[in-house]
Amino acid sequence: MANMGQQQIVIIGAGIGGLVAAAELAASGAAVTVVEALPHVGGKLRTVDAGGVAIDAGPTVFTARWLFDALFDDLGERLDDHVTLVRSETLATHGWQDGSRLDLWADPARSRDAVAAFAGPAEARGWDGFQAEAARIWDALETRYMQAPVTTPWGLATRFGVAGLPQMLAINPFQTLWAALAKHFRDPRLHQLYGRYATYCGASPFQATATLMLIAHLEARGVWLVEGGMHKVAEALAKLAVARGATIRTGTRVTGIDVARGRVAGVVLEGGERLPADDIVANCDVTALADGRFGAAAAMAAPGVRPRDRSLSAMVTMLTAEAGGFALDRHNVFFSNDYAAEFRQIFGERRLPAAPSVYVCAQDRGTGPAPPGPERFQFIVNAPATGDQQQATTGEIEACQQATFHALSRCGLNLRVTAQTLVTPAMFETLFPSTGGALYGRASHGWRASFRRPGSRTRLPGLWLAGGSAHPGAGVPMAALSGRLASAAILAARASTRTFLPMAIAGGTSTRSAKTAVSA
Repeated sequence: MANMGQQQIVIIGAGIGGLVAAAELAASGAAVTVVEALPHVGGKLRTVDAGGVAIDAGPTVFTARWLFDALFDDLGERLDDHVTLVRSETLATHGWQDGSRLDLWADPARSRDAVAAFAGPAEARGWDGFQAEAARIWDALETRYMQAPVTTPWGLATRFGVAGLPQMLAINPFQTLWAALAKHFRDPRLHQLYGRYATYCGASPFQATATLMLIAHLEARGVWLVEGGMHKVAEALAKLAVARGATIRTGTRVTGIDVARGRVAGVVLEGGERLPADDIVANCDVTALADGRFGAAAAMAAPGVRPRDRSLSAMVTMLTAEAGGFALDRHNVFFSNDYAAEFRQIFGERRLPAAPSVYVCAQDRGTGPAPPGPERFQFIVNAPATGDQQQATTGEIEACQQATFHALSRCGLNLRVTAQTLVTPAMFETLFPSTGGALYGRASHGWRASFRRPGSRTRLPGLWLAGGSAHPGAGVPMAALSGRLASAAILAARASTRTFLPMAIAGGTSTRSAKTAVSA
């Protein structure tokens, strides 16, 4: 039970951002309760059963290890004591339907040699230029944007200062990624490969800003394999938070946010229980707030994302299968023959792609020889976030699945499937309401998109944001940063008052809505 005068904080959602905020705020001495509607921590970092086997069903790539090292270190712990990580020698394996293949490596020299052997010395020189530009963009934005509170274009310019304006303009915000890649690569396969990095934050390479090439630099700095699966990262963060005094309640749905005297007073749980709170961190998709799923006052706290501005959703298949014909690594990408048509169908026509590219995570590979017998796989095909609107028909879903396996076969991968489970955009909408199944919040289309993501602070005093739909963006590292930014903002606000805010009176003005939301 919280001490009288102890800051009481409720976090809606046990995704990565919420767990990071919980650990830091609990370590500061606050009484923290995390309320998660799903039966597990981690949000999108979850597993799904396929034929009795648990398979990672969310993010699969662990990067920016240094961010998590710093988090654990700040809390007096070592990341390696909580999660077993193995640095991968291979960043990813790429295949095309003409039979060509390119492996990219953690060793930059090895990757450059692979590009030269794959496409010739001129493309290797283009690769040098691309990598250098990606590194410059990352260095320009890492501390000024990603690790800093949200700002405006003018505010970002101020952070660069007059002397840094050339560096700011060099982040290339006004050109699309696809157009920018043309100055580095002539080989269409390399153009396609590096255009794919836009999809890491749910965008089309034909509409996303060229600034997103910084993702390639992030990945080039190292990819780690998590022993036991990516959900182990969430479990480690949850244990870290609990060890510092936080309480985590899974399988518990928040249905409303109470407001009293113009600021948050607590949350209402399904069934009517109320938890008082001096501050609330909403680690759900911001559109769930804007749609009124937590009440009318919270709906005015931050703008949501219009359906046309949503990021990608996906058709995600978890399966067990015996594989042959193509030497797989942990992370594999098999490309379609017409990338422009694929993204035109997804974002323009709002339908499943007729001939998709396919990401394949071979979850039992990467640390040794291929295991005998059936292996665990996750397949991801990009899809429109229309899970709450014009949902794909059974026939359309079956056609997309057939096209997926056909594409893999054309690239040389043969599979004998023993069990499979499919998650569609409509199912993602059920898990994460008000998203339409969008997995990355707002699509990063155009230079303004990044500045339209809300920051930690909302218009409703005491309500704060974390998660992939908030600043600095989607993906496990960015969600973790959002949690750190939210906790820092709360602690700064508390320090500025020099005293704790009065505890809100339970049973104050409730703004509960009839709608409910699953926290992410």
